[in-house]
Amino acid sequence: MLKKYSIGVDYGTQSGRAVLVDVATGEIISQAVKEYTHGVMDECLPDGTKLGHDWALEHPKDYLEVLEVTIPAVLKESNVSREDVIGLAIDFTACTILPIDKEGIPLCFHEELKKEPHAWLKLWKHHAAQAQANKLNRIAEERNEEFLSRYGGKISSEWMVPKIMQILEEAPEIYEKADRFLEATDWVTMMLCGEEKRNSCTAGYKALWHKQKGYPDKEFFKALDPRLENLVEDKLSTDIYPLGGKAGGLTKEMAERIGLLPGTAIGIGNVDAHVSVPAVGITEAGKMLMIIGTSTCDILLGTEEKIVPGMCGVVEDGGLPGFYGYEAGQSCVGDHFEWFIEECLPKYVYEEAKKSGMGIHQYLTEEASRLKVGESGLLALDWWNGNRSVLVDVDLTGMILGMTLATKPHEIYRALIEATAYGKNMIIETFEEAGVPVNELYACGGISWKNKMMMQIYADVTNKPIKISASDQTPALGAAMFGAVAAGKEKGGYETIFDAAKVMGKVKDEVYHPIPENVIAYQKLYEEYKKLHDYFGRGDNDVMKRLKKIKASVKN
Repeated sequence: MLKKYSIGVDYGTQSGRAVLVDVATGEIISQAVKEYTHGVMDECLPDGTKLGHDWALEHPKDYLEVLEVTIPAVLKESNVSREDVIGLAIDFTACTILPIDKEGIPLCFHEELKKEPHAWLKLWKHHAAQAQANKLNRIAEERNEEFLSRYGGKISSEWMVPKIMQILEEAPEIYEKADRFLEATDWVTMMLCGEEKRNSCTAGYKALWHKQKGYPDKEFFKALDPRLENLVEDKLSTDIYPLGGKAGGLTKEMAERIGLLPGTAIGIGNVDAHVSVPAVGITEAGKMLMIIGTSTCDILLGTEEKIVPGMCGVVEDGGLPGFYGYEAGQSCVGDHFEWFIEECLPKYVYEEAKKSGMGIHQYLTEEASRLKVGESGLLALDWWNGNRSVLVDVDLTGMILGMTLATKPHEIYRALIEATAYGKNMIIETFEEAGVPVNELYACGGISWKNKMMMQIYADVTNKPIKISASDQTPALGAAMFGAVAAGKEKGGYETIFDAAKVMGKVKDEVYHPIPENVIAYQKLYEEYKKLHDYFGRGDNDVMKRLKKIKASVKN
């Protein structure tokens, strides 16, 4: 019997990667990565036009380049014929949105709009719409809008509507020129198959859509701004498609560009975190998946819709059909480790790492792993890029407490890691207090593979065992699984994502178990973290926000 394959493409913050997967086993046969040519644009546009504070844009062209480079590469490396590739699906960071014209062309591709920042694609971590998010939350509270509770009581500036509000308020001509606003995952999927198919995952988690109730009513949008009264009908869509479906067949034009057969099944787009759930074999409630990378996203399946403070949303069929998918997360994880090594390390640390034959992260981890719990005397708050859950506040900032003239870089490095573990435990406790059980933890992403110390700290702080994805490209594998489902059983794929998960989803044999004495030691530190968390994060002392305002006023 001839082998069949599917391709998954995972679009991250800095790069996109494709995997070619054996449908019968879930084995990744080949993979390829393409760094975005333009990267994250947070200071200026390609022509040098300056961007404001907290902006984060990307170039849609970079996403098409990923397809054009990585897909031919995985075929070439594997010697697999395009005739044997039955399906393709993608996943994306979210909420990542762009304004397009009637033909589906991004407005930033228009020559006359290249200098207009609001014509470009806004990345998930574009936080410049916080004022709009604050306004949305205030009006929703005043109107007692039911939807607000489904998002933990607060809508993030990262989500779609605040970003659209910012465009309307700061560049109304761009709002008018935009025929539609699309999630990047839906736009790339449309480029592949020629049909606009908005996925239920991003619509539910990022655009206030509910499977049973739809979007909030017109009166709410009118209260935000009279010009937004018909936002859904004019700029979005009420046609929302479930995960696991087929978006269409690959167009002839795109087939030529990426090296696959025209008509190859294209799956409905998805979010990087949610697409990872079946890739680790999760098919039931009570199991939380932590996707650990630049930021961290947590996905938890439940059997009923509960209101959980500070979550990013609960969506029916979110993640897997038949379950309520809960999303939470942390805005800064890998990002602040990277910040630390780029901005804070003395020269001697790099020299010592070089002498030892280790990369800088590996060296710092090695040194930090020798410390006993609490030995550094440090405690940090993990808010270097704001707080996603459970406070949902991008205006919060990071903090390290306890430093002395004797403090060493590896001690700070460990404190930053521990801070992310404490933040994770806050999320878990909040779910459990709301009646949504978290029985098991799973982890995926490069950090979960590379940093054993960090995973052990997470197990110790949460007092829960942690299973690790068997794949170092979990989102891409998950996307490939949905590609196999889009192809269907008759083409050699699968009827449902549950069928695919039984065969293709896997975890490592290795499990991180909590170390009892560390659990006890970390409980004391965690209690101190919670005090700081609530003091600076819940309004007792808004010094972080005051400092941020002072900074902004001086810069302006």
